[in-house]
Amino acid sequence: MEDDREGGALTPPRGSGAGRSGVRPGAWADARSGPGPGARPEIRVANAPCSWGLIGQGDPGTGYARMLDELVETGYVGTELGDYGYMPTDPAALHDELADRGLTLLGAFAGVTLRERGVVASARERLLRLAALLAEAERGPRRPYLVLADADGLDPVRAASAGRVTPELGLSGSEWKVFAANAEEVARIVAGETGLGTVFHPHCAGFVETPDEVERFLDLTDPDLMGLVFDTGHHVYGSAKPDEDGQSAVAGLERFWDRVWYVHLKDVDGAVAERARRAGWDLRQAVRAGVFAELGKGTVDFAAVLDVLWRRGYSDWLTVEQDVLPGMGTPKESAGRNREFLRGLGL
Repeated sequence: MEDDREGGALTPPRGSGAGRSGVRPGAWADARSGPGPGARPEIRVANAPCSWGLIGQGDPGTGYARMLDELVETGYVGTELGDYGYMPTDPAALHDELADRGLTLLGAFAGVTLRERGVVASARERLLRLAALLAEAERGPRRPYLVLADADGLDPVRAASAGRVTPELGLSGSEWKVFAANAEEVARIVAGETGLGTVFHPHCAGFVETPDEVERFLDLTDPDLMGLVFDTGHHVYGSAKPDEDGQSAVAGLERFWDRVWYVHLKDVDGAVAERARRAGWDLRQAVRAGVFAELGKGTVDFAAVLDVLWRRGYSDWLTVEQDVLPGMGTPKESAGRNREFLRGLGL
């Protein structure tokens, strides 16, 4: 009913202290002061196993050691965990694999069917196993995140409607209460047992996909307890309309800024997105057709996205995620082109 994939990092809470969880998000309390007047804040760039085909759909065909080597060779300095068991599950071994390559472990994705009553109790052991691995393997001053999401693809109607969700497909009022309470319970457990923060990842084919659903979720959850992973690609495709001016991600980032702790960079091929909507494809079919394009080859105005981040003082990680299915494309070459694109924008 639930899955582990990949996840998070950190950015500072917006005007909040430790929060009711008793833990500040990420390790912002340990970070240095921000840049001086007129200086751009430092932003570091990571990539993730999903760009090599590890998206909960089976063996990507590339072992973790090769994937990490290629990630470093193409210019990235951080990574996410990927499916539990893809990389070593012994914390010391995982630490050594990453440290030998100069990589920071940013977090791990955990999908949970949050609308189900009692689901946290059944998922507790799995979630704490994952969080403990993060907490023990990453020994740097900043702490990884548990990246929590609604387990996508399990409801057949929502799975078939990814990228074109309408309000009548949403949760009921009572389901929203259960969903939000479960998410907060996960965050409290993770913070209490491991000291790590939790960020929520809106995800196509899950029950928090559209911008209005994201807003409803944020309204129902504690801003000191739960941050937001803003994923440019899932936001644009999940908005269920063409991104004609390339500003959908910018508008979303501004709309949800007070809750954004961490950012994923993902582009969307507008032509594939519209074909997917017209043909009624599910998310897997859309991904197979290349809906998540290389950076700069889709509709997202990344120069404008970075302008918002710099202007707002964001000074932590951006993780490139070009979701592909196992065997798709040329992951190393795409990762290299994505990194060069961001260098051209000043990163």
